[in-house]
Amino acid sequence: MGVPAFYSWLTEKYPNVKEHVKQVRGSSSDTNSPNSNDLEFDHLYLDMNGIIHPCFHPHSLMLPPTTFEEVFENIYAYIDRLFSIVRPRKLLYLAIDGVAPRAKMNQQRSRRFRTAKDNEIAEIEEKKLREKYEMMGKRILPVLESQVSDSNVITPGTEFMFELSNALKSYIVRRLESDPGWKDIKVIISDATVPGEGEHKIMSFIRSLRSLSGYDPNTRHCLYGLDADLIMLALATHEIHFSILREVVNNVPDEQPLSESALLSTIQRAMAEVRVLDESNEEYKKPFSVWDKSQSMTILPQNYEFVHIWILREYLELDMQISDPSEKFVFDLERIVDDFIFMCFFMGNDFLPHMPTLEIYEKGVDLLMHVYKSEFKNLGGYLVDMQRVNDPHFSFIKLKRVEKFILSVGSYEEKIFQKRTEMREKKLKRILSEFEQSRKLDADESDEDSSDVCITDAMCPKLSTGAEKLEAQDYCTNSISDIKEMVENTKALKDELKVFLRKNSDIFKDGVVSSDKVKLGSAGWKQRYYKEKFSVEDPKEIEILRKDIVQKYTEGLCWVLLYYFSGIPSWNWYYDYYYGLFASELKGLAHVKVKFDKGSPFKPFDQLMAVLPPKSAHALPKAYQDLMVRDDSKIVEFYPKDFEVDTDGKRFLWQGTSKLPFIDQEKLLNTTCELESTIEVNEAERNAETTDRMFWRGSNSCAEVNLGYIVQHTEKKAEFRNAVNEDQFIVSCDLKLPVASLRAPRLLEGVQIPEKTVFENDISKTPLWHEYRGGRPPVTRPLVNRSKVQEQQWRAKEATDEPVMHKNAGTGWSGAGRGNGSGSYASTSYSNIPQNRRSPTIYRQPPSSAPSRGWYRPLQPVPTSSSNRSSATPSFTTNVNRSVESIRPSPIQANSWRGRAVYHNQSGSFWPSRNAPDRQQNPAWQDQRPTWRPSCPNARYGDSPLPTAGGRGRGRVRGRGLDTRSSDR
Repeated sequence: MGVPAFYSWLTEKYPNVKEHVKQVRGSSSDTNSPNSNDLEFDHLYLDMNGIIHPCFHPHSLMLPPTTFEEVFENIYAYIDRLFSIVRPRKLLYLAIDGVAPRAKMNQQRSRRFRTAKDNEIAEIEEKKLREKYEMMGKRILPVLESQVSDSNVITPGTEFMFELSNALKSYIVRRLESDPGWKDIKVIISDATVPGEGEHKIMSFIRSLRSLSGYDPNTRHCLYGLDADLIMLALATHEIHFSILREVVNNVPDEQPLSESALLSTIQRAMAEVRVLDESNEEYKKPFSVWDKSQSMTILPQNYEFVHIWILREYLELDMQISDPSEKFVFDLERIVDDFIFMCFFMGNDFLPHMPTLEIYEKGVDLLMHVYKSEFKNLGGYLVDMQRVNDPHFSFIKLKRVEKFILSVGSYEEKIFQKRTEMREKKLKRILSEFEQSRKLDADESDEDSSDVCITDAMCPKLSTGAEKLEAQDYCTNSISDIKEMVENTKALKDELKVFLRKNSDIFKDGVVSSDKVKLGSAGWKQRYYKEKFSVEDPKEIEILRKDIVQKYTEGLCWVLLYYFSGIPSWNWYYDYYYGLFASELKGLAHVKVKFDKGSPFKPFDQLMAVLPPKSAHALPKAYQDLMVRDDSKIVEFYPKDFEVDTDGKRFLWQGTSKLPFIDQEKLLNTTCELESTIEVNEAERNAETTDRMFWRGSNSCAEVNLGYIVQHTEKKAEFRNAVNEDQFIVSCDLKLPVASLRAPRLLEGVQIPEKTVFENDISKTPLWHEYRGGRPPVTRPLVNRSKVQEQQWRAKEATDEPVMHKNAGTGWSGAGRGNGSGSYASTSYSNIPQNRRSPTIYRQPPSSAPSRGWYRPLQPVPTSSSNRSSATPSFTTNVNRSVESIRPSPIQANSWRGRAVYHNQSGSFWPSRNAPDRQQNPAWQDQRPTWRPSCPNARYGDSPLPTAGGRGRGRVRGRGLDTRSSDR
């Protein structure tokens, strides 16, 4: 997963890195035609975890899939869509998560235990809601028996993952046989029996490609996945032509209205499965044949976007300029990129807990970048040198510099914690106030409801609660309106369940504020942290513990760095603490000696035993299940039924830390090895370790095909299947990558650098989070999301010698509030511009105090001739000898008055406003002379329409009309 919310931070800070994807939907999409995004790719890599999960439990379907086959159909459709978007010309790589390194298993274990607990709560509440709806006489769709009710089976070694691998291989063959867009590509599948996380298997493959002499440095790569760490991994390849394909999150509603045919097929499917549960006779499975999968099971269309790595590199090149470099300093973008990746490890990742000092929503990455740029000279240079990644003495990481760097970050802790405490207190007050208001409303509603007639069991029709199944005929004979009503009732139930689960995860839901025992920012917070998180109080014990954590944390930094740049340094290493340390507590980091033992990966069943909770024991062979659930098991202590979740200082349960016992690897493996002789043949296949497999379309003459960057495995012969005709075959073989020395993480010779699209004006300059008040920083980006053409137009406008025509002139004011353009919002002087020329549109850079980038937009064209100016919406020309005033207030002015402009139709009066001058314009201004209502107690009335010059603020409005000066000024 990487750093939570990192992608949101990245796209907010560097908005031009993403590009909306154009899609050709429907049957008209030809995968053999050029890419509709005017961007051709050679290789497409799919991190299948990002596909399997949404297909396994899609939120967009009224009835989720219930069988393996239904999930597989969804996955096929998903891959087809992604293939249609990217249309790779040479290679498709499907990577499924295999056995993970030990360092990742702690996180997997925590997630799966929490998932099991959440599912248990959801099942209980859904049962209550179903009973409630039936008591109210509302008919709803039944609960269906399912093979895929437990998402924890998406783990290597389960029957589901084994069947998925076989299904995908068949799918690949079908596509190679029939789809013209697939005919010239090679397809590689790395399934769950190949050890390693999916995205890291992809990176290992790319590194191997780069090491070959014939590799094209201008190969265009596209990687699909939602994990934030994919961006870091792509940067670490130092491949310029690299894009990440992502779904646009939260752009599609949970559910869309179903058509009548889809409603019918939904009911048919539901009742078909109900009858299969009721009867054992095979004939009752026939209703499945009338279920239209294309109507009810297709996942909703999604919008996608590209994240272009070469544009991100351009941003980093401009934004990571060193403040005060030494005389001998040479800016090296490749090392800057590596240092940026390394710095982000301190924000937390899948292998190390996040540092309490830094939070992504507090702009923690901005703080790291600020310290890096300002302290670079004092640090002595770059933090890492990944050209030495293969050095066994770990010379690739400069621990002395890293220690100086992180201790400099720690110097900001007091200010960060003080603001964090202030923000928390304000949030708590607001939440408690909202809770009190909602409690009063609930009390009023309960008083009103008390007069209503109470519904009893005797007054409601007797309905089944699941034990008694309604016959399929009862549903199928209903009208479309009845079916729609059932679906709407089911949707209402699901929505009510979502609301309950959301509230249940909110610790503040009952107005009870969670404890904050550490109280960061208050005196003694470090001592309290050690006491509450590590249960030590004695200063000597604290120091011993601190040194051990520093040792493990430093090992973790080196482990993750190697994992990102060269592969797994150790299968067995892991961080054996629940919490991390503060930045200021990482003293002595430079003296840590690091050494890793490579080890070997777990077998799939052993990993299942290490990460699954007892409720998911069904995914294992029977003998292994007993080790989880029997009280006399040798390792029963690894599988607690209840466990502590530390939510101290948190609002939501999911933010808490699950304190599960760490697995004793030696004890676990000694216990499970006794059971390997008891498993069946098909189970042994699930527990095996294999290699990647490649498929391609060939002919009789290609039996000895040269695979180029991949060599054929010698233990198995290539398989052939008939394809389009007798002369063509689908060829597949087991694969292994050639052993070759990895190239340094640098740009390869011959790579073509794309034309620059990011300029200095695109770099936002925001203060550090603890330096400004509130949660939203002032942004000083002049213009955002500009294309190259827009950039040229903008610069051309700046060079014009024409005066400026303002629409709604006089509605803004300067920092001085006088409307005279002398404040901080004044623009460039136009004293030398001829008065007889008028410009229809202007673009202006926002000043440093602009509240947000949305406040500045191009002004719209307005009439410029004297003949039509009188009949247009009021627009006024500024004095050319006076600076042009901005149309937006400063944040202080904006907050000082929250009035709104409202035209009163009856009286013909208009009340001026500072907030929304453009929102409520009245054409009647042209035909009548409205009376002005004063905006302050001492205002004087005039008979003029809008002032003809200047702005209006607390100062004087120039020209005829209203004077808002107070008598006491």
